[in-house]
Amino acid sequence: MSDASFTPLPSEAFRRTPWKNGGGVTIDIADAYREGATPGSWDGMIWRFGRTSIVAPGPFSDLTGYERLQLVIAGSGLVLETPAGEIDLRSPFKPARYDGGTPIISRLENGPVEVVNLIADRALCEIDLIVAMAGQNAALSAGTHVIYAPENAFTGSCDGKPVRIAPGQALSVKVRIAVSLEAVTGLAVVATIALRSPPA
Repeated sequence: MSDASFTPLPSEAFRRTPWKNGGGVTIDIADAYREGATPGSWDGMIWRFGRTSIVAPGPFSDLTGYERLQLVIAGSGLVLETPAGEIDLRSPFKPARYDGGTPIISRLENGPVEVVNLIADRALCEIDLIVAMAGQNAALSAGTHVIYAPENAFTGSCDGKPVRIAPGQALSVKVRIAVSLEAVTGLAVVATIALRSPPA
């Protein structure tokens, strides 16, 4: 039996969801909800991985109880201002981790940017966000991994099987035992979600 199972996530199946504060719209690439919850809502969300544009400075939604990982995939110069100081997202493809309940005002030093966000209920999940670049290998631990090609096609192999993801598309990989992701061409953002325990 293979240690990994693969499910394509075509862009036409992505969901458009308003921000919690109504200030924008997120393109949801993949997510998980408690049983009975409405997909796309903020109630019962276990985790969500999506892409969004930030076109003007402003406050972030209050996501108390959730952990956030974010990185810029287009543009540069994003700074998140918090009571404890800046969260530096000026450079693209460099993830930052922060508490979803932190009061944040965004600042755009070089105009609009596009970002990806991985948001998860910290009581239920452990999460990570990495960038897989051509010529690099990454270990994928047991859990769910969403491999997203934000710009160009991504090719490589995972658990010894060829992987090709068209621009703007994604692939969900469920891993039982740790496997290796080998990047051959292109760049992909890899969101990792491991459940601490099944949701009640």
